[in-house]
Amino acid sequence: MTGQVRTVDGRVAGRRGQETRQKLLDCLDEMLGSSPYRDVRVIDVARRAGTSPATFYQYFPDVEGAVLELAEGMAKEGSSLSDLATDRPWSGKAGWQTAEELVDGFLSFWQRNDAILRVVDLGAAEGDKRFSKIRARVLGNVIGPLTDSIEKLQSRGKGDRAVSPAAVAGSLVSMLAAVAGQQKAVQSWGAKRADLKPNLAYLLYLGVTGRKPTR
Repeated sequence: MTGQVRTVDGRVAGRRGQETRQKLLDCLDEMLGSSPYRDVRVIDVARRAGTSPATFYQYFPDVEGAVLELAEGMAKEGSSLSDLATDRPWSGKAGWQTAEELVDGFLSFWQRNDAILRVVDLGAAEGDKRFSKIRARVLGNVIGPLTDSIEKLQSRGKGDRAVSPAAVAGSLVSMLAAVAGQQKAVQSWGAKRADLKPNLAYLLYLGVTGRKPTR
């Protein structure tokens, strides 16, 4: 990876520089998990990383620039979500397994990246196109494959041809994202946390196939 990371002024960062840059990002990620995004300051990130604001500015123009770096890294990790939905079976017990694995992987991804995803959602809601594009990329990793799956079911006469595959897929993934971002609030809904995954899998299977699952 040496030689691939540059400072703000265009210089190539060496190994130690890359390590410092990554430590700043790791500290920022930790802080986003406990502090509102707007309250995080450069001096606080630098202090937590054991360095100076001047060093921070060598690698990032401001906190928002560093946040976007974290968001890009999260989006790259999110590309693996497509594996959970691409060319997977959607009939019988195998279809139920697909729904379970997709829900489990989606919720796990959201939980691992909860802090940065909340910032991405905030930026997207405020109309920042940079964050909107990142959010669209993450969700698109699942929306695209699910759309293809619904279209294939329709072509085989196993799905409701009256529905729009893209609209259904987009709605289902939006539902998953909304619930994934509220995993800690499940009990306040009067539900048990253990019931979250199987019931989301049920709704996902029903939405894709139009049928109740075979378990």
